[in-house]
Amino acid sequence: MYIKAVCKPNQHSDAVNTALAKDNMDFNTATEKAKSFTKTPTNDEFLEFYGLYKQATVGDNTTAEPGTLDLKGKAKWAAWSKHKGLSQDAAKAAYIATYEKYAPKYA
Repeated sequence: MYIKAVCKPNQHSDAVNTALAKDNMDFNTATEKAKSFTKTPTNDEFLEFYGLYKQATVGDNTTAEPGTLDLKGKAKWAAWSKHKGLSQDAAKAAYIATYEKYAPKYA
Protein backbone atom coordinates (compact mmCIF):
# COMPACT_ATOMS: atom_id res chain seq x y z
CA MET A 1 0.00 0.00 0.00
CA TYR A 2 1.32 3.42 -0.97
CA ILE A 3 0.55 6.42 1.20
CA LYS A 4 1.24 9.81 -0.26
CA ALA A 5 1.70 12.65 2.19
CA VAL A 6 0.27 15.97 1.20
CA CYS A 7 1.93 18.95 2.78
CA LYS A 8 1.15 22.62 2.45
CA PRO A 9 4.14 24.72 1.54
CA ASN A 10 5.58 26.63 4.45
CA GLN A 11 4.58 30.27 4.09
CA HIS A 12 7.75 31.35 5.87
CA SER A 13 10.19 29.24 3.87
CA ASP A 14 11.02 32.06 1.44
CA ALA A 15 11.73 34.47 4.28
CA VAL A 16 13.83 31.87 6.10
CA ASN A 17 15.76 31.01 2.94
CA THR A 18 16.40 34.70 2.28
CA ALA A 19 17.63 35.21 5.84
CA LEU A 20 19.88 32.16 5.57
CA ALA A 21 21.26 33.35 2.24
CA LYS A 22 21.99 36.73 3.83
CA ASP A 23 23.75 35.00 6.77
CA ASN A 24 25.77 32.88 4.34
CA MET A 25 26.69 35.96 2.34
CA ASP A 26 27.75 37.74 5.51
CA PHE A 27 29.76 34.69 6.60
CA ASN A 28 31.39 34.40 3.18
CA THR A 29 32.19 38.11 3.21
CA ALA A 30 33.70 37.83 6.69
CA THR A 31 35.87 34.87 5.64
CA GLU A 32 37.15 36.72 2.58
CA LYS A 33 37.88 39.86 4.57
CA ALA A 34 39.64 37.87 7.30
CA LYS A 35 41.87 36.26 4.65
CA SER A 36 42.91 39.73 3.49
CA PHE A 37 43.98 41.11 6.88
CA THR A 38 47.02 43.35 6.41
CA LYS A 39 48.61 42.08 9.64
CA THR A 40 48.89 38.48 10.82
CA PRO A 41 46.74 37.52 13.83
CA THR A 42 48.39 35.74 16.75
CA ASN A 43 48.31 31.94 16.82
CA ASP A 44 45.51 31.94 19.41
CA GLU A 45 43.45 34.36 17.33
CA PHE A 46 44.06 32.30 14.20
CA LEU A 47 42.91 29.17 16.04
CA GLU A 48 39.77 31.00 17.15
CA PHE A 49 38.95 31.75 13.50
CA TYR A 50 39.94 28.26 12.39
CA GLY A 51 37.77 26.42 14.91
CA LEU A 52 34.71 28.49 14.11
CA TYR A 53 35.28 28.22 10.35
CA LYS A 54 35.52 24.43 10.48
CA GLN A 55 32.45 24.17 12.71
CA ALA A 56 30.52 26.51 10.39
CA THR A 57 31.46 24.70 7.19
CA VAL A 58 31.81 21.04 8.26
CA GLY A 59 30.05 20.69 11.62
CA ASP A 60 31.29 18.66 14.57
CA ASN A 61 34.85 17.32 14.41
CA THR A 62 34.74 13.55 13.92
CA THR A 63 38.37 13.14 12.87
CA ALA A 64 40.94 11.30 14.95
CA GLU A 65 43.09 13.45 17.20
CA PRO A 66 46.57 13.97 15.70
CA GLY A 67 49.58 12.40 17.40
CA THR A 68 51.49 14.16 20.14
CA LEU A 69 54.33 15.15 17.81
CA ASP A 70 51.98 17.00 15.44
CA LEU A 71 51.69 20.14 17.57
CA LYS A 72 50.12 22.32 14.86
CA GLY A 73 47.60 19.63 13.88
CA LYS A 74 46.75 19.01 17.52
CA ALA A 75 46.15 22.73 18.15
CA LYS A 76 43.89 23.00 15.10
CA TRP A 77 42.02 19.81 16.07
CA ALA A 78 41.46 21.15 19.61
CA ALA A 79 40.29 24.55 18.32
CA TRP A 80 37.68 22.83 16.13
CA SER A 81 36.63 20.27 18.77
CA LYS A 82 36.07 23.07 21.28
CA HIS A 83 32.93 24.02 19.33
CA LYS A 84 31.39 20.53 19.27
CA GLY A 85 27.61 20.74 19.48
CA LEU A 86 27.45 24.31 18.18
CA SER A 87 25.13 24.51 15.17
CA GLN A 88 26.64 25.56 11.86
CA ASP A 89 24.48 28.71 11.80
CA ALA A 90 25.57 29.65 15.32
CA ALA A 91 29.20 29.02 14.33
CA LYS A 92 28.78 31.32 11.31
CA ALA A 93 27.36 34.04 13.56
CA ALA A 94 30.23 33.55 16.02
CA TYR A 95 32.76 33.73 13.15
CA ILE A 96 31.25 37.01 11.98
CA ALA A 97 31.39 38.38 15.54
CA THR A 98 35.01 37.25 15.84
CA TYR A 99 35.86 38.96 12.55
CA GLU A 100 34.20 42.16 13.75
CA LYS A 101 36.16 41.94 17.02
CA TYR A 102 39.56 41.65 15.29
CA ALA A 103 38.97 43.69 12.11
CA PRO A 104 39.97 47.01 13.68
CA LYS A 105 43.24 45.47 14.83
CA TYR A 106 44.22 43.63 11.61
CA ALA A 107 42.33 45.10 8.64
